Amino acid sequence: MRFALSDEQTQFASVLHDFLAAGHRDLSRIGVTDVTDPADLVVVFDELGDHAVPGPLIESIAVTPALGVSPGSIAFPPHMPYAVEASRYYLVEGTTLREALPGTPLSSVDPSRRLFELVGGDVIATGIPDVFDLGVLACAAQLLGLGRAMLELACSHARVRTQFGKPIGSFQAVKHQLADVLIGLELARPLVFGAAVTLATRDVSAAKVAAGDAAQRAARAALQVHGAIGYTAEHPLGQFLLRTRALVSAWGSQSLHRARVLEAL
Repeated sequence: MRFALSDEQTQFASVLHDFLAAGHRDLSRIGVTDVTDPADLVVVFDELGDHAVPGPLIESIAVTPALGVSPGSIAFPPHMPYAVEASRYYLVEGTTLREALPGTPLSSVDPSRRLFELVGGDVIATGIPDVFDLGVLACAAQLLGLGRAMLELACSHARVRTQFGKPIGSFQAVKHQLADVLIGLELARPLVFGAAVTLATRDVSAAKVAAGDAAQRAARAALQVHGAIGYTAEHPLGQFLLRTRALVSAWGSQSLHRARVLEAL
């Protein structure tokens, strides 16, 4: 099976990349909010991760539209008990979808990702489809984009940061570390696109684990290359580090998804 992007997907990714790089965030202007195909959503969320776009993107672009309701944030207890701040909230209880209101605010490792406990309200629908895995898939794709961006930042910094009179990118240890990051991301990518084709629980969970591990490796390597400056709020790397830490545990922890893969064997 071939998981390479089609010409249309490649062109769309390029247009979205340029749109986000120019600082635009009204995604409806270029049709992102109308995307429903899982493979196309992977393309979208890869780019959204690459530009560290904030907001309840997975919930409002991928998940709530699949349920046929207005875009908003959503919680799936027990795997995802809290909701990201948004203008509308929904709560899934088994196969029942409810309107919800934000309750107790909770702290988040990513300050741009404010979380809330939800208080369930009126029933909107029963017998709803299981869209949790669609959110997991979008999260995996976003982690891929975050990892790619951190690798690019690390490589750029390694070319200009010097030690002992040489760019640190010329040192074999740094080269090998960054090469390992690239290998991890490239091995995770076909798993994510393969999961978009099948939407099987096993494949989606495997993609989330692989993308999460690859993004975490990218984060560690980028921070080591940048040194202490990478921790600062002023440096661009900081937002990628925080978003990665938040999304690795969002939409189900790595241990949960490893257990789902094991159960499917």
